[in-house]
Amino acid sequence: MKPLSILVSVLAMAAAPIALGNDTAAVLRTGGLEFVTNEQIHMESEALFISASEIRVVYRFVNESEADQNVLVAFPMPDIASDWWMPSALPLGPADNPFEFETLFNGEPAEAELHQYAYALGVDRTQYLIDHDVPLLSSDPAVLDAIAALDAGTQAEMEHLGLIAPDPYAVDDGTQTYYVPAWIWRASYTWEAEFPAGEAVTVEHRYTPSVGGTAGVSFFTEPYDGYDPAAEYAVKYCTDKAFLNAVRQAGPAGEPWQAPFTEQWISYILTTGGNWAGGTIDNFRLTVDKGEADNLVSFCGEDVTKTGPTTFEMVKTDYWPDRDIDILILDRYEPQ
Repeated sequence: MKPLSILVSVLAMAAAPIALGNDTAAVLRTGGLEFVTNEQIHMESEALFISASEIRVVYRFVNESEADQNVLVAFPMPDIASDWWMPSALPLGPADNPFEFETLFNGEPAEAELHQYAYALGVDRTQYLIDHDVPLLSSDPAVLDAIAALDAGTQAEMEHLGLIAPDPYAVDDGTQTYYVPAWIWRASYTWEAEFPAGEAVTVEHRYTPSVGGTAGVSFFTEPYDGYDPAAEYAVKYCTDKAFLNAVRQAGPAGEPWQAPFTEQWISYILTTGGNWAGGTIDNFRLTVDKGEADNLVSFCGEDVTKTGPTTFEMVKTDYWPDRDIDILILDRYEPQ
């Protein structure tokens, strides 16, 4: 099959007013299931739905052997790096399930176990944080209070280990320092799945994606310091002439960066998990929902068709993904 090099820029323009700000939040890349390699289990189909509010994936697997297969299945969560100065679009779910991840196996909820780890400077410091009653999820609001409650000696040790970083701020009588987490939260869900001999099973999971973005339109900025925003967007999101013209037409003449949009970025890791029998996916279906009819969306794909006011679809057979999915949604607002 041909590589995903044919661009698709799907036009349309979304009516909910959005408050503008100056913040930019990086997206956390999410992906699908991973298996302990098993040459007997074949992926018959994958239906992937991506929107800014939800990602849903439905897989159909067939055990081609004459024996039942018990397989360890994993869903790796995106790493959450603690960077309080360059924020990521952090998930908003509870600390024990920040992406609000749910899995069904043949229509029944799977009993998945969450494994959480904390890494600082490449070293596993999970037990250290547990011993000091500090939550492992670095984006948990309770983390700051837990760090602040530690004695000065422990704080100094944690700074030495790369677990926390000082953040001084001015007060009336000088400078005061508090500490922010600096470790990486790494986690995955795992569960044992039984694949009966000669039978097909369905696995479905859904979760809330990390949606990055920025206020306004950033890719019309002139190149600076060796960085060309327009060129990067053309490669990553396949923004083409028609897409760019639609943005220009929505804004003041000669000032495309003033077009009434905010950017949303969604990233899905599609190239991992290719360890099933046969290597390819018999039937693959990608549906992208841009949210509102007046939004603009651009992503790279082949033979994409519009299937509804806000949805676009790519269907492939014997599919081997050779690039991940990056989606740019321009969310339209009503200028004040």
